[in-house]
Amino acid sequence: MKFKNSNAEIYVPSDLDVDAALGRTTHLAVGAHQDDLEIMAASGILECFQQKDKWFTGVVMTDGRGSPRAELYAHYSDEQMMEIRVLEQKKAAQIGDYSAQVFLGYPSSAVKEGNNADPVVDLENLLRAASPNVIYTHNLADKHQTHVGVAVRVVQAIRKIPTDMRPKRLYGCEVWRSLDWVMDAEKIALDCSERTNIQNALLSVFDSQVSGGKRYDLATMGRRLANATFFASHAIEDTKGLTYAMDLTPLIQDDDLDIKTYVQGFIDRFAEDVSAMINKM
Repeated sequence: MKFKNSNAEIYVPSDLDVDAALGRTTHLAVGAHQDDLEIMAASGILECFQQKDKWFTGVVMTDGRGSPRAELYAHYSDEQMMEIRVLEQKKAAQIGDYSAQVFLGYPSSAVKEGNNADPVVDLENLLRAASPNVIYTHNLADKHQTHVGVAVRVVQAIRKIPTDMRPKRLYGCEVWRSLDWVMDAEKIALDCSERTNIQNALLSVFDSQVSGGKRYDLATMGRRLANATFFASHAIEDTKGLTYAMDLTPLIQDDDLDIKTYVQGFIDRFAEDVSAMINKM
């Protein structure tokens, strides 16, 4: 596969060739940074883990050069951080039994530039090759600009694919903003109760981030537990971990549906619910 970005790489943990590894993909996640996939798409990773008919492929859009760094990594150059973060992501692909791990290697600025078509072209070609049933990406209400840029590029890329080749589901997942506020009837609750050992290993392998000052491992597992506990106020939870997602599927079923208007609808319905509750009291 030829990418617009010469820095792109496809890593296959097994002895399969790239075409076969991409071709068997059923679940695919597109994240901005190394470790985003393991935070937001754990449900897809677990669903495919050690299965013969389901395979997870990860895609990281950016090169990781702008990562914050401290302690052991405090004096790492941008180039060294890029190398270590790619290595960590490859280790995660091995632990999680991924079919393939794709590094598109763009700087964050390229993903956020609306007039830069290259990331969309690369995503389109990749999605045509993999043809996944389910795609996980960032939610469009995330507070990280690069995350939102990635989500928009994913929608744009899918819209370039014939409708009969598109994924059946597109989920916008939580990383830098929780989706607890989304109305329960609209909230996609993804079960992450099983294999907490694998979940912990996937998060902890990103030592440059965890030891670098951010305990993403503890925070992510804590959020999953909190989501499960607080999901229903008058019911005993039967799950031990949940991640939330915004259903973005309508955006790839109707190309005329405006992205901003669609997301604003979630916000408006939440605001109306809060107002109605207060008025009722």
